Amino acid sequence: MINFNGSIVDYAQVQLENNRGLLYGDAVFETVKVVEGRILFSEDHYFRLMASMRVVRMEIPMNFTLEYFEAQIVDLVATNGHSNAARARITVYRNDGGRYLPCENNVSFLVTSEGLPDILYRIENQTYEVDLFRDFYMTKQLLSSIKSTNRLLNVTASIYARENGLQNCLLLNDEKNVVEAINGNVFMLTNGKLLTPPVSEGCINGVMRRQILALSKNIEGIEVEESVISPFDLQKADEIFITNIIMGIQPVTQYRKKQFESELSEKLLQKLNAEVRLG
Repeated sequence: MINFNGSIVDYAQVQLENNRGLLYGDAVFETVKVVEGRILFSEDHYFRLMASMRVVRMEIPMNFTLEYFEAQIVDLVATNGHSNAARARITVYRNDGGRYLPCENNVSFLVTSEGLPDILYRIENQTYEVDLFRDFYMTKQLLSSIKSTNRLLNVTASIYARENGLQNCLLLNDEKNVVEAINGNVFMLTNGKLLTPPVSEGCINGVMRRQILALSKNIEGIEVEESVISPFDLQKADEIFITNIIMGIQPVTQYRKKQFESELSEKLLQKLNAEVRLG
């Protein structure tokens, strides 16, 4: 079952023939983790979705409050029987009509959900090799920092990773600096300094990125900085890890011939799980 504009219905009841999200990528979305009936970091997700809708000039319905946002997701997760943990996605798209120029800016939304095996975060892959994806580049602009349904670069990079036996790829912007991974933000530890690219470089303003920045600032001996990362910098790193709201933290074990530790990654994972337990 899915949630379509506040009603829980079967997939077959949703008309997609003229859907602008499908035809033009005219949609934004949020992916959330739901644990025992609550959305982790719900306010961060909600306000990021509202900001994304404003950037692309969608009309935000008057009833689309934080409480409404939470209820639409949590109710569907319960209906689908995911009582433990679930991955849910809300996609907001401009209503049918027009071609590139829409007839109106009012919106509809869909919520989908699937069960997850674990409430707490854990490191899924003990071997995790990455490399750079150089076929296409991200642009340093505001649209790159929001979660729209135009993800062709990420899809193509995922196929490239599979074809080359990699677990992930690091994406570059048009100045050839590291922006993010295919499915999350990237962090690099070098000599006690934890770096992550600023949003101005074109990366997604990740909800988990925000949590990791906050948690890292409370670890003694770690200096935290949002800073430009070049491909050359990766070779000097002690640790590299990738973050998103579903997997939490995934340490990179190898980039080209360089292998990495995961001490900070594991420490941050413990702190993150403590936050999840506290709710």
